[in-house]
Amino acid sequence: MTNPLTPAETARYQRHLVLPEIGPEGQQKLKDSRVLIVGAGGLGSPAALYLAAAGVGTLGIVDDDVVDVTNLQRQILHSSSAVGASKVQSAGKRLGELNPHVRVQMHQVRLSSANAKEIVKEYDIIIDGSDNFPARYLLNDSCVLLGKPLVYGSIFRFEGQASLFDSSRGPCYRCLYPAPPPPGLVPSCEEGGVLGVLPGIIGTIQALEAMKFLLKTGDLLIGRLLLFDALAMTFNELKVRKDPACPVCGEHPTITDLIDYEEFCGIKKGSAMAEAGDITPEELKERLEKKEEIFLLDVREQYEFDAFNIGGTLIPLGDLPRRLGELDSSREIVVHCRTGRRSGRAVELMKSKGFSKARNLTGGLEAWKTM
Repeated sequence: MTNPLTPAETARYQRHLVLPEIGPEGQQKLKDSRVLIVGAGGLGSPAALYLAAAGVGTLGIVDDDVVDVTNLQRQILHSSSAVGASKVQSAGKRLGELNPHVRVQMHQVRLSSANAKEIVKEYDIIIDGSDNFPARYLLNDSCVLLGKPLVYGSIFRFEGQASLFDSSRGPCYRCLYPAPPPPGLVPSCEEGGVLGVLPGIIGTIQALEAMKFLLKTGDLLIGRLLLFDALAMTFNELKVRKDPACPVCGEHPTITDLIDYEEFCGIKKGSAMAEAGDITPEELKERLEKKEEIFLLDVREQYEFDAFNIGGTLIPLGDLPRRLGELDSSREIVVHCRTGRRSGRAVELMKSKGFSKARNLTGGLEAWKTM
């Protein structure tokens, strides 16, 4: 104990101190702990807020994104005044206001195989608040290789999952999901939607599991996958066993260092999915002003198109495979959506079907608006 609780902290954490399972000794453990939260979004928001309020001494936040107005329906860490600002900066400010006794370490980077181990090694437990498969497998492998516990959470529409992976005592994420689904099979929350309160429930469960681990109390979700259905208001549980053949935590591991996770998840470098796109908003605007022959294809949903559009034909991404016959493969087609992610997938699909002149708008309509 290098930095004992101050009188101000003792007053702040009174409701913890009277719990026999925590008490002054447990609160000191929380103060001495270091927790890394990867993703300052829907899951990371409630996890960060509750861990900061609880008195975890050091919170690390990893995120390279900025706050978007569409985040505010569920990412309660951020306010309307933070739109356009860095998420880690917004998080640091909010958490500092919530509890000035907590140290917030801001990692304004995209977690990658080049920096993951260097960041993860500094923390006692990791909370996965990411929203994509490359990040999930990267985090899992980093934690297994470094011997760190990982609190897993995921959400989609009205359903969520949570578990705690600790390869020294149970399975890892790869034991549950050895390989990611093919690209495009699982829609993102941007495409499929998510109930705003759902990440609050799952993210809070993640914070709870982290605290129980740090306090060494309660039954952890090791070897158990918690399933939550918000519409039915039910919790179910599945047993998850350690896989002896797991390539990273099994008896004869074949993965002994971090790999290229985009390639592993089927995202080819240089493809429309891996890169933002291949025509900039500035180039498109200039060519439209010259009245060049360009076919604009919007792959957002109808309500998004109604709210703002730059013209062109609307075919939502989910409808595109069966409506490709409506398009002329000989024309140059510029595909766009809000950020370039959905349109990138659309371009990849179209090129596989012979639309060699399909191009993706870099950064989507958000970039168009900021020209």
